[in-house]
Amino acid sequence: MTADTNTSRIPSLTHNRLTPMMSAYKETSVLKAGIKLGVFDELAREEPQDAESLARRLGSDPRGMRILLNALAALELIETDGRQYRLPPGAAELLSRDSDGYAGDMIHVIASDYEWDALKNLDGAVRNGGTVLDEHAETPEYSYWEDFAAFAPHVARPTARVLADALEPWARDRESLDVLDLACGHGIYGYTVAQRFEQAAVWSLDWENVLDVAAKHAGSMGVRERTNFIAGDMFDVSFGGEYDLVLITNVLHHFSDERARELLSRAAAALRPGGKIGIVGFTTSDAPPALDPAPHLFSVLMLVWTSEGEVHSERNYRRMFTDCGLEEPSVHQVENLPFRVLLADRA
Repeated sequence: MTADTNTSRIPSLTHNRLTPMMSAYKETSVLKAGIKLGVFDELAREEPQDAESLARRLGSDPRGMRILLNALAALELIETDGRQYRLPPGAAELLSRDSDGYAGDMIHVIASDYEWDALKNLDGAVRNGGTVLDEHAETPEYSYWEDFAAFAPHVARPTARVLADALEPWARDRESLDVLDLACGHGIYGYTVAQRFEQAAVWSLDWENVLDVAAKHAGSMGVRERTNFIAGDMFDVSFGGEYDLVLITNVLHHFSDERARELLSRAAAALRPGGKIGIVGFTTSDAPPALDPAPHLFSVLMLVWTSEGEVHSERNYRRMFTDCGLEEPSVHQVENLPFRVLLADRA
C-alpha cells in the first residue's frame, strides 16, 4: 500500500534533501579541522590573510591550508576574495578562543570521535537492541567523560541558569542548602546553584577521572571551598547523608525505565523533608518526531552507546516521580536549547 502523498505532512524526499544528509560529515570535518588548527583564532587576531601566511603562522602545508580555507569559505564560515581570507560577522565571537562567547570546543562533544565511532555501528545496535561496543558510555572511568566535563560547560551554563532561576523562590531564604550532584560531569549545574546561593554546599559525585576536571570548574567559578567530592558508581556508592537538593543531570537517558527509577528512588531517599529533586536532560513529547527531532536523534546515540538507554518522555518522568515518592514535577524550558529542567518536591 503506498502512502497518500497528498496528505503527508512532510515534504517529498528528493535528491536535494537526501544528498546533504549523506555528506553532512564532510562539513563537520571541515569545521572541526578549522577549530583544531586555530584558523578562526588567527583570523580573529589579524585579517585578511592569504593561505601562505596562515599556513606559516599555524605550522601547516600551504596547499593543505588553501584547500581547507576554500572549503571553509564554501560553507560560509570564512570569506574570501579568491586570495585573502577574513571572518564573517559572528565568527570571531563564536569560534575564536579569545572570545567570551567561544563555542568551538563543543565540537569535541557534539562531534567527538567517540560518538562517531559508536555511530558507525548503528545497524548492529539496532539488530542487538543496544550497544555492540566493548567500551561505551556505561564503562567505568570511560575517558570520553573527561572531554565532556572539559568542553560541555558552554552549553550547560544557560540551562544551569534556568535551574537556578526556578529554585530561587524556594532556596533564597533557606539557612542551608546541601546539594548532591549525581554524575556531575563538569559540575556546572551544582556550582551555578552554589554561586547563586551563598549558603549552598555541593557534593559532586562521578568517576574519579571526571572529578579532577570538575574540581577545576569549581575553582574557576569561586565555589571550590564549598565543594566536596564523592568518587564512584552512583548506583552503589554511599551518598554520605541527606540533602536539600539532589540533581540528576543529563544521565537518566542512559538507562532503561526500570534502571532510571532505581536511581531516582535512591535520590529521593537521600532527600531531607522539604527537599527537591532536579533533573536536566532531553525529553520526548507527544509531538511527531519531525516537529521535535533533537531528542529522537539523541536516542539513537543512546542506542549505540548504552545497553538500554533512550530519551524518556515527559509523561514517563511524571510517572517516575510519583512512583518514587515525589510530587508532580514542574517543567522549565531552556530557550534555544532542547533541554528541559524538571523540579519536584518530596511527597
